Amino acid sequence: MSKCQIFYSVCVNDLPLSEKRSLSHTPKRVEFRKVRSSAGLCIRAVQENGGPRRLVDIVRIVPELSRNYFKSPSRRALFGGISLLGGFYVAQTISLSFGALGVNDVIAAVVCVLLTEYVTKFYYSRPKVTFPVALLNNFKMGFTYGLFIDAFKLAS
Repeated sequence: MSKCQIFYSVCVNDLPLSEKRSLSHTPKRVEFRKVRSSAGLCIRAVQENGGPRRLVDIVRIVPELSRNYFKSPSRRALFGGISLLGGFYVAQTISLSFGALGVNDVIAAVVCVLLTEYVTKFYYSRPKVTFPVALLNNFKMGFTYGLFIDAFKLAS
């Protein structure tokens, strides 16, 4: 059994005697069948050793789970596209809100340029590009594309 596996235990104290009989106990975990109860079942996650699962343990397995999730090229492409479109959406929103108000246009433009340049420097200074950094670069490309499209809309 891997450490990432979660088992469930049942708070048996709150159950009636008829439902306590339907529970089957194993040395490491408590398994239960679907039983209707007016009192309800109290379910909690436990570790393999029977102790309660701590929040730290859950946080520690998140990177491994995300690495396994993003091994598929189709998922990587999907989230890359979502990141690109998210950057486009943010650029359109910033352009619309500051353009409609006519206040702080120059400051918003400076912040956008600084953000874009910082992400570019961060991306190209890495010896090896990781997936989160590539998503950040995709967001930047969508952001820049959105600003260019908005500039063309204003010029026409």
